Amino acid sequence: MKRTSPSTVVAFLVVALAAGFVFNAVLASTQRPVAVPSITLGLVLLAIAAIVISLAVPVFRVARGRTKERIDAYYATRVVLIAKASSLSGALFGGFVGGMLIYMLTRGVSVPASSLVPTVVGVVGGVVLLVAGLVAEHMCSIPPEDGDSDKGQPQQARL
Repeated sequence: MKRTSPSTVVAFLVVALAAGFVFNAVLASTQRPVAVPSITLGLVLLAIAAIVISLAVPVFRVARGRTKERIDAYYATRVVLIAKASSLSGALFGGFVGGMLIYMLTRGVSVPASSLVPTVVGVVGGVVLLVAGLVAEHMCSIPPEDGDSDKGQPQQARL
């Protein structure tokens, strides 16, 4: 499995950012209140990021030879898939809520703290989930061996 490419992550971020901005702009143009995410969204995204990293730690230890225990290949594969999904989901959530935040901050009126704080926490949660997914994906790769044809390119763990 290939690693998540930076261009994919950036594309997800940009599309979600634009969607979040347009979403709030459409709501405001139709005389409806703009959407404000719940603070629990950001907190849940932070919790998911911690879980993803904690799931990747055993695979990291086996892949780097720090433990003699064996790990189930299906477990390692699932962790890699969860890490990849988390990075893309973090890009989507962080980008969408970031677009909502940009819309709020570009208006001529001041934004109350009750709207600003949950939105900022949502953006931070999305970005942390994105980073945690990329880090967990990196943790699940094995370093190249001396005889590998792809010098310097780590491969996903095949345990």
